[in-house]
Amino acid sequence: MLLSNFLDALVDSLFQFSDQLVLPSQSNFAPVDELNEPLTITSIEGNVPHDFPEGVYIRNGPNPLFGGLKSTASIFGKTGHIWIEGEGMLHALCFDKDSNGETWRVSYNNRHVETETYKLEKQRDKPSFLPAVEGHPPAILVAYLLNMLRFGKVNKDLSNTNVFEHSGKFYSIAEHHIPQEIDIFSLQTLGDWDINGTWHRPFNSHPKRAPGTGELVVFGVDAMKPFMEVGVVSADGKRLVHKVDLKFNRCTLCHDMGVTERYNVIIDFPLTIDIHRLMKGGPLIKFDKEDYARIGVMPRYGDADSVRWFEVEPNCTFHILNCFEEGDEVVVRGCRSLESVISESCDMDLDKSEWVSGRLRSKGPIQQDAKYSTKDELLFSRSYEWRLNMETGEVKERNLTGTPFAMEFPMINPNFNGVKNKFGYTQTVHDSASASSGMPKFGGLAKLYFEETDNKEWEESEGHVKVEHHEFEGNTFCTGAAFVPKEGGREEDDGWIITFVHDEDTNTSKVYIIDTKNFTSEPVAKITLPCRVPYGFHGAFMPTPLHN
Repeated sequence: MLLSNFLDALVDSLFQFSDQLVLPSQSNFAPVDELNEPLTITSIEGNVPHDFPEGVYIRNGPNPLFGGLKSTASIFGKTGHIWIEGEGMLHALCFDKDSNGETWRVSYNNRHVETETYKLEKQRDKPSFLPAVEGHPPAILVAYLLNMLRFGKVNKDLSNTNVFEHSGKFYSIAEHHIPQEIDIFSLQTLGDWDINGTWHRPFNSHPKRAPGTGELVVFGVDAMKPFMEVGVVSADGKRLVHKVDLKFNRCTLCHDMGVTERYNVIIDFPLTIDIHRLMKGGPLIKFDKEDYARIGVMPRYGDADSVRWFEVEPNCTFHILNCFEEGDEVVVRGCRSLESVISESCDMDLDKSEWVSGRLRSKGPIQQDAKYSTKDELLFSRSYEWRLNMETGEVKERNLTGTPFAMEFPMINPNFNGVKNKFGYTQTVHDSASASSGMPKFGGLAKLYFEETDNKEWEESEGHVKVEHHEFEGNTFCTGAAFVPKEGGREEDDGWIITFVHDEDTNTSKVYIIDTKNFTSEPVAKITLPCRVPYGFHGAFMPTPLHN
């Protein structure tokens, strides 16, 4: 107790916490209060389709404690949270029919994901962990040391990125922490999921269900060796049936991965976390376009030596749209840019939003080669395809879309994960709103037709796939879009896109339901929410009859 009190007093005397600046254009990134109970929805424009499935639409995202993200100043320099940090908050919309199966009942709720460090800071009722990701290297190292001495961890356990289901159970997840099991109805946090004590590191934010077997394939990265491990979880979620060290020589910040019917697909691109680099005065997180980039194809239960590696052009790809096998090739599709929106720390005296905003702008046709791209275009993300020939080792890579809209947060009909699909969907970046705020804002959605071409999208679009756009009105932006398959649907695109949206002119949050067969038409339902929902990350629809 004496040591704990001494360390707290030392931190209080050396470090001064302050709130990070929130620009007016960033107001909907600010946190909200928890609700104490679900609220019934009373305002729906249009109609929830009768054949829409019962279930829960749920989205994760940062909702920092104590009013927002923090910075610190000390004799060692400055540190600060980066924009993807902040305690996770779940926002859920429940769709339930009455006992006659005729009338929809819709309710909204939100709740923090209560990790151990969340509960610790709530009990202390003040910011306690020192920010330890961005800033001056000496200050970050001291923050690491003091956080470890005080709490046994170098940083907070954040679970703010995605939600997934496996074997009838539901989990909140982020790269920095082990998954948290949640109650999908009450949003209560039920505790760590370590697969009965066999997994002791974070998952990547997008574990994938293997087609055919129903097993869950997961990757976990760590800043210390072993840098990356892959695991295969049994279909019933009770056993870790395979686990292997991939023997990486660097810690790649791997956010996503892919699966096919036979393989695991590994993304090893040059966005890295390096503590030794930090100790030498460099950044903790760095994207190095001069470093190597590769994609690995690994048999489902293979080891490090069984991975077939394919060298590709250096890039940053956070999200995989889908992977599948076609003849001798493994096809990988994702959203690719030439630089990372999460990258090395800039000078803490500068406004980070200015650094980001310059790289979010679009200026017409972009030749996506590092030799020709300007700084303003480096974060312009396009749908992209790699074809990896397992027989010859040849790689073919190309842009699938042109430059009218940057695309991110891709999704597909989940029934086609790991097998060949015809359609994909993304959120589309609103260029001017993103540039002015220095934060990505998504002003619409896109539907991609992989088996059709469209030469009208852009003057240089020959060979690009057909794209349809659904643009939102005014200053309305979306997050957490998800595909909802139609029960008994005959075609892959039988279903809906559901997404949270926020109108910045009226400060009103809604949920839109869009018929993917009539993608450019008005949403079939616009559901007004009883309170503001901040922008966040990934959403999912969990089909679950509630009245049972």
